[in-house]
Parts: sequence; C-alpha cells; structure tokens
Amino acid sequence: MAKTGREKNTKNKAKHSKLMAQKKNKKKTEQQLRKEKLKNIIKKMKEKSDNTE
Repeated sequence: MAKTGREKNTKNKAKHSKLMAQKKNKKKTEQQLRKEKLKNIIKKMKEKSDNTE
C-alpha cells in the first residue's frame, strides 16, 4: 500500500535544483565578466600600440 501524507523528498529536490541553478548562473556571469575584462585589456593595448607608432 502507498504511503499517505506529504510526498517524499520533493522539498529537498526543489532546493537542490534551485541551488544548482544559482551556481550555474554565477559561473556564467563570472565567465562573461572575465571575457569583457580581457577584451578591454586587449583594446587598451591595441590603442596604446597604435599611439606609439
């Protein structure tokens, strides 16, 4: 016979899914920021090398 009452483990699964989504989003934004910073550095170096020539 099936158990009655609250479903088993659904709260933990939802919490875990939420935390994993947060982790993925954080990593994605950090990678995006890093790319932007690197692009800015490269751009500045190109401008600097163009000015010295």
